[in-house]
Amino acid sequence: MMSAGGDSNDFQEIMADIHALSEDLETYERKYGVLSETFYESYMSGEEPEDDAWVLDWADWAGAYKILLRRQEQYRRAIQTLREQTETLVSVIERTARHEPIPVAS
Repeated sequence: MMSAGGDSNDFQEIMADIHALSEDLETYERKYGVLSETFYESYMSGEEPEDDAWVLDWADWAGAYKILLRRQEQYRRAIQTLREQTETLVSVIERTARHEPIPVAS
């Protein structure tokens, strides 16, 4: 479950959020037949559904995708920092596989 505000700086929570958001986005992708990336580009350029029943879905879909992009960026920064602090990816995976709380910078 996503943390309040989606801005937790614990590595495991970032990962959990990414997985939960991906599942949510897959539901919309299956319903509407396009990938979230394609949808989001059109939505951000101002395209809106003609069907009023879709308006709330589209707003939720866009919001979830925007949060996913932010959490993926936080993940990339966290991994980069962790890799700078250790010699190998194996060292990082040893910590994450044990589900150690790994605080990361904002």
